[in-house]
Parts: sequence; C-alpha cells; structure tokens
Amino acid sequence: MYDFGLLFAFVDRLIPMLLNRAQIENIAHLARLELTAAELPVYQQSLSAIFDFVGELDRADTAHVDPMAHPLPGLSQRLRPDVVTATDQRERYQQNAPQVAAALYLVPKVIE
Repeated sequence: MYDFGLLFAFVDRLIPMLLNRAQIENIAHLARLELTAAELPVYQQSLSAIFDFVGELDRADTAHVDPMAHPLPGLSQRLRPDVVTATDQRERYQQNAPQVAAALYLVPKVIE
C-alpha cells in the first residue's frame, strides 16, 4: 500500500522536493510502467520538478482572485447555433434488422 501523504507532503515545503528511488518505483508500479535502471533518474528528476511546480502553484495567493469564464475581460465563449443537420434515417437503418416492432430492434432474450 502506498502512503500518498508522504508523496504530497512537498506542498508544505519551501525547499525543492526530490523523490527517492523507492517512491519512483512505487509510482511506476501504480501506473503499470516497467522502468529500466537508466530511466529511473530521468523520471525522478521530471516528477520532482512537476511536484515542485505544483507546490509553487499551491503557495500562490488566490484569496482575492475572482473565478473567470474567459481569460479576457468582457468576452464570452462563442457558441454555434444549435441546429439539427442530420436527417432521420431510422427506417433505412432498420431495413437490415432481423426483427423490428414499433421502431425498436427486437433481440433474443438473454436473461431468464
């Protein structure tokens, strides 16, 4: 069993976090990755850098920042009109079905 508390304890630290070999191997196991000995240092450095960056983001003061729907003030997402473009071809599709009743496909009973 993996202790995620140890993994994410970096958030409270101001110093850079460096994951150890056992933690990298455990993360690789959870992700179902088979890492070679040569790949471990690369993943150790990359994941440590990611966790350090997340820690920096977590320490940013966002108390007085309002959520926004668009990054530019006064703008909103342009939406296309909701228009039906496909035609109903149910009858055409059901011509190939072995059995149809009331516009429904009839299939054999599989649960007793």
